[in-house]
Amino acid sequence: MFSEDFLERVIVPWVSEWFEFVLYGLVGLSTIFTIILLTLPSQYDPYKDKPMVFKNEEGEEVDTVGKDGEKNPYFRQGRTAQVVVLGDIGRSPRMQYHALSIAKHHGKVYLIGYQESEIHPDIVSHDLIQVVPLAPAPSFLRSSSKLLFPVLAPLKVLWQTWSLYKALGYRTPPARYMLVQNPPSIPTLAIATLVSFWRNTELVIDWHNFGYSILALKLGPNHPLVVISGWYEYFFARLASQHFAVTNAMVRVLRQDYGVHANSLHDRPAALFQPIDSKERAKFLSRLPETAQYAKDLLPSSKTPWKLIVSSTSWTADEDFSILLDALRQYSAQATSNTSLPKILAIITGKGPQKEYYLSKVREMNQRKELLNVVIRTAWLTPEDYALLLAAADLGVSLHMSSSGVDLPMKVVDMFGAGLPVVGWGKFEAWPELVEEDVNGKGFESPEQLAEQLVELFGGKEGLLETLKQGAMEESEDRWDEEWDSVAGKLFKLV
Repeated sequence: MFSEDFLERVIVPWVSEWFEFVLYGLVGLSTIFTIILLTLPSQYDPYKDKPMVFKNEEGEEVDTVGKDGEKNPYFRQGRTAQVVVLGDIGRSPRMQYHALSIAKHHGKVYLIGYQESEIHPDIVSHDLIQVVPLAPAPSFLRSSSKLLFPVLAPLKVLWQTWSLYKALGYRTPPARYMLVQNPPSIPTLAIATLVSFWRNTELVIDWHNFGYSILALKLGPNHPLVVISGWYEYFFARLASQHFAVTNAMVRVLRQDYGVHANSLHDRPAALFQPIDSKERAKFLSRLPETAQYAKDLLPSSKTPWKLIVSSTSWTADEDFSILLDALRQYSAQATSNTSLPKILAIITGKGPQKEYYLSKVREMNQRKELLNVVIRTAWLTPEDYALLLAAADLGVSLHMSSSGVDLPMKVVDMFGAGLPVVGWGKFEAWPELVEEDVNGKGFESPEQLAEQLVELFGGKEGLLETLKQGAMEESEDRWDEEWDSVAGKLFKLV
C-alpha cells in the first residue's frame, strides 16, 4: 500500500514521535497520580485516636498541664470531631455550643472557621478544644456589589476551597466525625464530603437554613446560579452520613424534597444567657457606655421611666432594618400626642454590610425630628455584655425574615434564655415552633403592626408585657445541654 521509502521517511518517524508523546504523557500522569496518593490527607484510625502518653526519663507516665495550670482533662478514645463553619466563629453561637458540648463529654474538638470576632471564653480556655482559624479572603473579593458578584464570587470560592481543604486535610488530624454548618453550602459541602471520604470520617451536616434560598435574596429565585446551588445542595446532602436541623419544619423539607432523614435539634440558650435581678440590672446599665447616659431613666423608680429594647442584626438582606425604623418613627409620633407612652432607648447590636446605609437613614430621621421620643444606639459587645444587655432590656425585637420559611433566628432563643419577651417578624412557617403568641412574644408582619405592638406593650394593654415576661422566664428554663444530650450526644455516642 505504501512504498518502503515512504514508510521509512514518514510513517516510522510519525509513529515514533506519537509513541514518545504518549509514553511521556503516561509517565507524567503516573507521576502526578503517585504524588496525589502520597500527599492525600492521612486516614482516621480509631486505635490512634486516644490521649498521648508522656513519660519521664525513668519511663513512668506523667500528667500534663492544661491551659489553666491544672491537670489536662481526660478525653475519650475515638471521640475526636472537626466542627466546621465557613464563617466567623464568634458569630456562630450554635457551632460554638456544639464544640463545648462535645468537649464537655470528653471529646476532642478542632473548631474550624474565621476568627474575626471574640470567641466564647469557655472555648478559648478549654483544653479539649483547639481553634483552627481560616485565612480570610482578600478584601477585594468580599465586595457586596451585585454587579461584580458573577466575577468575584467564583474567585472567592476558589480561595475558600483551598483554605478549607488545607485546614480539614492537613492542619488538623483525622477525626471520627466532621460536623459542618450549612449554609454556607459552596464550597463547604463539596470539600467536607471529599475530605471526609478520603479520611474515613463520618460527615454530619447541621442544617441552619438552605444556601440556595439565601442566594435567591441577592439574585432572584430563577437565576441560574440559584438553580445550580439548589441542585448542588441536594446532591451533597444525600452523601452525608447524618443530619441535624434547627426546626421540625426543616426536617420535613429534608425528608420530602431531599430524601434524607434529619434529627430535629432545636436551638436552646447556653448557660451564658440568664435572667438578672434589679440590682444587677441597675449596675449594668450604669456601666455600659451605650446605656450609662440613660441609666436612671431606665429604672422603674424614675418618674417617667423609659423602655429599653434590643435588636441583634447582621445588617443583611434577610433582616429588613427599615421595618424597625419605620415602626419607631410611628411610635415616636404617637408618643408626642400621647404623653403616657414612655420614651424608648433602642440598642442595635451586630456587624454587617448594610450597617452604614441604615445609620445614614437614622441620621436623616433625626434631622427631620422624626425620632423625638426614641434614641437609637448601635453596639458591638462581648458575649458576656450582650447576655447582660438582653437580661436588662424590656423587650427584644427580631427582624429575621426566613429565606426558606423553615429556619429560626437563634437571637430569639438567646433572648428567651435571658428571660426577655420578644416581638419578631412572624410571617413564615417555623415561627410558631419558637414563639407562642401572647404567651412569650408576638409576631408582626408590617411596620404598622410592630408600631401597634410597641404602643400596646408599653402603654396600652395593661399587664400584657408582664405576661410575656413571665412566659419568657418560663422559656428560659429550657437549656441547650438537655436538648443536645438527647439528640447529638446520642448520635456522637457521647451520652
